[in-house]
Amino acid sequence: MTATAAAPARPAPAAPLRVTWVQPEDLIGHELRQAAEDGRDAAELARRWQAAGGTTAPGRAGASPAPAGPALRALAGALLDELALLPCPSEADEPTELTAIQREWAPWPGDGGPRPDGGVPAARLEAAWLGRAAGCLLGKPVEKLPLDGIRALARSTGNWPLTGYFTEAGLDPAVAARHPWNRRSRATSLAGNIDGMPEDDLNYPLLGLLLLERHGPGFTTGDVARLWLDELPAGRTFTAERLAYRNLLDGIEPPHTARYRNPFREWIGARIRADVHGWTHPGDPAAAAAQAWRDATLSHTANGVYAAMFVAAALAAAAGGGTDVHGALRAGLAVIPARSRLARAVRRGIALARDEPTGTPAGFATVVDRLHSAYGHHHWVHAVPNAALLAAALTHAGGDFSGSICRAVSGGWDTDSNGATAGSLTGLLAGSPEALPARWTAPLRNRLATGVRGLDGIGFDALAARTAALVVPAPPADRTKAPAP
Repeated sequence: MTATAAAPARPAPAAPLRVTWVQPEDLIGHELRQAAEDGRDAAELARRWQAAGGTTAPGRAGASPAPAGPALRALAGALLDELALLPCPSEADEPTELTAIQREWAPWPGDGGPRPDGGVPAARLEAAWLGRAAGCLLGKPVEKLPLDGIRALARSTGNWPLTGYFTEAGLDPAVAARHPWNRRSRATSLAGNIDGMPEDDLNYPLLGLLLLERHGPGFTTGDVARLWLDELPAGRTFTAERLAYRNLLDGIEPPHTARYRNPFREWIGARIRADVHGWTHPGDPAAAAAQAWRDATLSHTANGVYAAMFVAAALAAAAGGGTDVHGALRAGLAVIPARSRLARAVRRGIALARDEPTGTPAGFATVVDRLHSAYGHHHWVHAVPNAALLAAALTHAGGDFSGSICRAVSGGWDTDSNGATAGSLTGLLAGSPEALPARWTAPLRNRLATGVRGLDGIGFDALAARTAALVVPAPPADRTKAPAP
């Protein structure tokens, strides 16, 4: 009897490659939503897309489960180009050109108090770096989760209202099954497994640091683009940044990189890049905002740019040492168009926080519910709702570090980004690493992981020293220009 060799098993077919945030069939739904926000009449284009079998944009992911066929993908590209040509009524109140924004600026006298004498203490900048890291880390495990999921996870572990990093200790398995942690962050961002700051939104402040070290405060948007191509892996970009990166590789030059087939141009990405611009312009919100504009316009327009300018100006005011959190927010509002959707959202967030009668973390949940009712139709990464939540959290907590980052993260939407910005601003206001509670900073172990070349494992003290060397002295009082909010 002759033995017969078994036939080799055939490998399972590979899943189709779904590169997130770039497929035309996934972009078109986002662009249709953006058109509705802009006031562009896209009803006929939406009808054509739906009639051809097109679907809405993925709700919380970057790509739909399966690719579209060639005809549907070609139609998506054509419709994206047609959408870009529609008249945009909001442009009159929401310009992107810096000169048009600056026409609204007027003297900003600040809130009194001492002006910086030419620098920012390294200790204050270290607190800002640490605060940004801790706030980001707090939000990482619940990024992409809906508001009810965040609340359920925190309540199940006795951490509601939030007072510390999220934990799995004591978590009801049924709650965990309904609301799974962010897959990429679970292993590095829960209390008990944090060992230094894992890679995340701090990549962009690191790039901002390299940008200023190489080109100084007079850098151009083209310098930002070249830095990305040199130092930022494409796979580390998302949403608007990924499309701007793609556009650069296709030979499209700034500022067109921000507009071409980029429905994410008013999302939160540029705001994540604003910190270093604010930290290095103490007491000079206008200069910080103008610098953030040159960075932001590589990938964003209008409200996406305003979000970066708002944060940079607020941080600059805080870095100057002569104001509190409320003055910093006024400085941020002062450098963006007052009639813009982002400015209106910030004012709304501040007003809701001020009107909440208890001033407690539990009371802040009612503010969050009102914001979600008003802005829940936006994507969770859009700049407008996140700016409203950030302003509300900072106002309600009165600039307290722990209260601010916990409120910002507990409000949902882009949890890690909001926690990071809240921590950056209130870290500056706290003034030193020692002023920040050790329960937030000790797990960071003065170590930051990053894919940015040459900086992996760097300490926050070293980052602070390098940032301090880049600080631009503030002008004399009353020369910083911005409009009264």
